[in-house]
Amino acid sequence: MNNRLRVLRAEREWSQANLADKLMVSRQTINAIETGKYAPGLPLAFKIASLFELQIEEIFNP
Repeated sequence: MNNRLRVLRAEREWSQANLADKLMVSRQTINAIETGKYAPGLPLAFKIASLFELQIEEIFNP
């Protein structure tokens, strides 16, 4: 699954660890999502979308 998470995070100058803390997940989870090795479940996808004030579809593309 492709996503814009790395770009969105970089625009805010957040590290993977910063974003992980905000979402209450591990830094490894953020890395796995950004590299496409892990597709988040709906609860986490909604948290990410809410944090960035975007729709899920604006962040994640199948």
